[in-house]
Amino acid sequence: MLWVCLYFPSLALDIFARAWHDEDAAQQFVVASGGNAPKVILANDAAREAGIRRGQTISAALALAPDIVLRDRDPSGEAHAIAQLATWTLRFTPQVSIIAADALVLEIGGSLRLFGGLSPLVTRISNGVKAQGYQAQLGIAPSPTAALLLARAMNAHSIRDARELPCILAPLPLKLLDIDADTLATLAAAGVTTFGQAAALPRDALARRCGQRFITTLDRALARSPDPRVPYVPPPCFSSRLELPVPVADIEALSFGVNRLVHELTAWLSARGLGAVRLSLTLTHEHYLQQRGVPPTHVPFTLGAPARTPAHLIGVLRERLARVALPAPVEAIVLESEETAPLAGRNLGLLPEDEADAAQVPLVDRLRARLGDDAVTLLAPHAEHRPEKSDRTRVARATLQSKMPARKVHKDSESLPEAPRPLWLLAEPEPLQHRLEHAPWALKDGPERIESGWWDGNDLRRDYFVAETPDGAIVWIYRDHRYGVDDGEWFLHGLFA
Repeated sequence: MLWVCLYFPSLALDIFARAWHDEDAAQQFVVASGGNAPKVILANDAAREAGIRRGQTISAALALAPDIVLRDRDPSGEAHAIAQLATWTLRFTPQVSIIAADALVLEIGGSLRLFGGLSPLVTRISNGVKAQGYQAQLGIAPSPTAALLLARAMNAHSIRDARELPCILAPLPLKLLDIDADTLATLAAAGVTTFGQAAALPRDALARRCGQRFITTLDRALARSPDPRVPYVPPPCFSSRLELPVPVADIEALSFGVNRLVHELTAWLSARGLGAVRLSLTLTHEHYLQQRGVPPTHVPFTLGAPARTPAHLIGVLRERLARVALPAPVEAIVLESEETAPLAGRNLGLLPEDEADAAQVPLVDRLRARLGDDAVTLLAPHAEHRPEKSDRTRVARATLQSKMPARKVHKDSESLPEAPRPLWLLAEPEPLQHRLEHAPWALKDGPERIESGWWDGNDLRRDYFVAETPDGAIVWIYRDHRYGVDDGEWFLHGLFA
């Protein structure tokens, strides 16, 4: 087995800074511990250049840089970010585990051939993490514990043979292991501060002083004993919140953050084999405005069919956001899935152009996003012989399409008559007597007798023909025999394209 560990040393900062554009990197940003005497936990490059360091009091940091942007640490946001990253990495391997509050591991031994080898796979993982706005350190080793040690130590070695582990891990500090502070203090008092020094001690004496759990940790790091990890399972519903570093009052400026959330959503949809049907975007305004009764701006939208392509979802969201008027600046964006449906995977092509259609957004989704959910209607077939009653209009909602069994749709399509039918029927049949007097119409197909409706008082008896008008148009006409007249009046009922 081969494991890669993703360690996020600046996760507390990244969950805020990932909403920034590259041009905003010059803004000094600090994550504080909160409480009565807050201190600096993490600072971005611009803040460090101003002299701000970890552990400083916030008052000292403000003295150095009065314009810094401050945010209190958000442990729940960090936990959500790790879970989201674990969901995203499931595209590379089904064996993903969260092993620390700021680290996760992937078993990639079975995925190497699929992605063209170790180097291309690691490059894709690194680039993908960076594209989502996170800074990660990677470690690769035959055991999860060893991979975590290498990642925390910023060791660039890719160890594939377990026999190399004792030599590579020997100089690493013991504090990189997840062991309690008392054990570290006991060993440090004896002059033992590195992994190699601890591994060289007599096992029985070491177990008596530090416990069997410490011995097990050493053996797992050296791949001498099993290192089981709990597999990560994506949540049943998607909900993600993106905190903005500064309040934003322009809808266009929100697009960057919305794109981040959409890519998180598509990763979750892919991991669960689903497509989005109904989504909800909530724009949270500044806290003091909420206290004054300004509610969050809620933007629900429904797709014409289940989808999970980022370009598709982003295109629909942009259309819908263009119609939103913000009552106040936005400080956070929340994207949630309200309804999903199973969606089969799409076969990949051999050529780059085979993926060109993946970025297209269906017209129905664009119209509904721009005009409103109830503004677009669809025609659905109805079991009725009378042409004017053979269809029904309904709102173009994906819930009906996604839940309609494919077998039933196929059966309905087989029950339709084989005779030609125009898609465009007139609201009321138009008498043709005055038009036929000027020039004859050529009959192309027919007659087709339709006789129905005796049970509800709207009975009819018609002979339908496909005809060509003098100017070349193809139309659908009928002769009315409802009153038993052999040469009943002619009517125009439909137009062919």
